[in-house]
Amino acid sequence: MAGSGRVRARPNILLTGTPGTGKTTTCSLLVDATQLRHINVGELVKAKNLHDGWDEEFECDIINEELGNLGFIDDGMENWLHQVSQLVSHIEQWIQHQPVEQIYISVAVMVIASVFFVLLHRISRSKANTIVLAGLSGSGKTILFYQLRDGSSHQGTVTSMEPNDETFVLHSELEKKGKIKPVRVVDVPGHSRLRTKLDEFLPVAAGLIFVVDALDFLPNCRVVAEYLYDILTMASVVKKKIPVLILCNKTDKVTAHSKEFVRKQLEKEIDKLRTSRTAISAADVTTEFALGVPGESFSFSQCQNKVTVAEASGLSGDISQAELFIREHVKP
Repeated sequence: MAGSGRVRARPNILLTGTPGTGKTTTCSLLVDATQLRHINVGELVKAKNLHDGWDEEFECDIINEELGNLGFIDDGMENWLHQVSQLVSHIEQWIQHQPVEQIYISVAVMVIASVFFVLLHRISRSKANTIVLAGLSGSGKTILFYQLRDGSSHQGTVTSMEPNDETFVLHSELEKKGKIKPVRVVDVPGHSRLRTKLDEFLPVAAGLIFVVDALDFLPNCRVVAEYLYDILTMASVVKKKIPVLILCNKTDKVTAHSKEFVRKQLEKEIDKLRTSRTAISAADVTTEFALGVPGESFSFSQCQNKVTVAEASGLSGDISQAELFIREHVKP
């Protein structure tokens, strides 16, 4: 370098650019081809104390790599680059010895395979026809299942101990003309020990209906919120953005709570759960994803997946909102 009586024996070449553009690799190739020194400014900054005067000609600081005991590229990096260079050289030689047609065919196969897997992923999601029914025991999931399938409540049901899993055309669509896509409806038992069965069905679910007993809601509000919290933070629900319908059942009863009341109370309880569970050691929490926006009161609109609230009455057969939800996410 020039300045302060120094003689510049070799030219200074500055390579700059945004991260990831290949500056370091280019420098390495230049070093191998020209025997120039390679000085990594990032490493110089980390090493500090490398300032050695001012270059009047180029109006910049003179950096003496010898002050930091830096020199050429360190041996580990040089060996690694040499191996990479050899690998690239082998690949280039292999390509040069292949017929042009074979190279084109290889590239075409890779492109077609990539497109195929992307389309397959999209088609598999679009063809998903599974709707999962979840909720506490006694909320009315099984009655809803029968209404969807048979158009009848069968005069009430008993608590299910095994999932009801059937594929059928919705009863309300039996008289419709044209091709109607059957729906796979899975009624998952609400008992706490059986809820793990959700893990079997959520990965293939097109949507989830979370049934809430709007008549006996307040005494069970905390437990309902905990179950819903667990569902909304499951990896399969968040990653696939599975839509969730909170279906307030038994709203035909005079003393039943409205869907707005249920929504607000659940949001408040989930907000409390966020605070309490955050305070617990991560090793003791089963939550897979954080819920809501930090520092803000929780609302379902903050969820990564779509969460809506509707009303229904399983016993009387008023389940139109559930059917609309199903057909929104399982196309005929």
